[in-house]
Amino acid sequence: MRIGELAGLIGVSTRAVRHYHHLGLLPEPERRANGYREYGLRDAVVLARVRRLTELGLGLDEVRDVLADDAGHELHEVLAELDADLARQEEAIRSRRARLAAVRRQAEEHGGLPAEGPVSDELAALFAEMTRMSAGRPGPEPAMAAKEREVLALLESMGGAEGSKRIVQLLGEMATAPGAMEQMYEVYGLLDALVESAADDPRVEQAARALADCIPEEVIAEVGAEHWERAIGAEADGGFTAAYYAHFAPAQALAVRRAIELVVERAR
Repeated sequence: MRIGELAGLIGVSTRAVRHYHHLGLLPEPERRANGYREYGLRDAVVLARVRRLTELGLGLDEVRDVLADDAGHELHEVLAELDADLARQEEAIRSRRARLAAVRRQAEEHGGLPAEGPVSDELAALFAEMTRMSAGRPGPEPAMAAKEREVLALLESMGGAEGSKRIVQLLGEMATAPGAMEQMYEVYGLLDALVESAADDPRVEQAARALADCIPEEVIAEVGAEHWERAIGAEADGGFTAAYYAHFAPAQALAVRRAIELVVERAR
């Protein structure tokens, strides 16, 4: 048989046959006097097996192991590994679909997804409440509110940072308290007013005290004084804390630092 006849018989392309030759999956046959390859029944048997194995999902390196005389893996071992890998892929797909369904549910429940999404159900509910609060107030939403959402979404996404996730949960619980959201939006307004202020502006202390007053005693106690103290000292080491403060205008950052100092005094 010529290469085209072999390929047509097995249902693959001539290019695939040549590629299998190149990889050593299919031995090169003897050539006739005219230079053409002459394939026999044995070649068809091997090529058919290669096709069946690749259709099962085996990679060409795995096919080579199966076909080799000194194969390090028996076919049943390779198939077992393939099955286990497919099972992991199925589980990953199920997990992704469940997450996608949750995000779609959020969109239906809250009239769309937040710009910072996708986020957890708890954070989506908090963001939706913030959106409602902004819609019920005159003028544009405070810029600090948008920054707050960005930081909360970031904290929730930080890999392995269970403490950060718990803080996000606590903030969500705080927002559900009567009058808490209104109080927070007043603080956002005070912080927005500091965007071009000097460090000695008396409104810095006013905003700091208002921000500290938003944090309930039970939240301060659960987080612990050590955590609040680290939030002050970690800025000098760079990293996330320094980037967090750099996210604000200088007077705003000063107000946030001062608010944390006031919280530390309450936590001690």
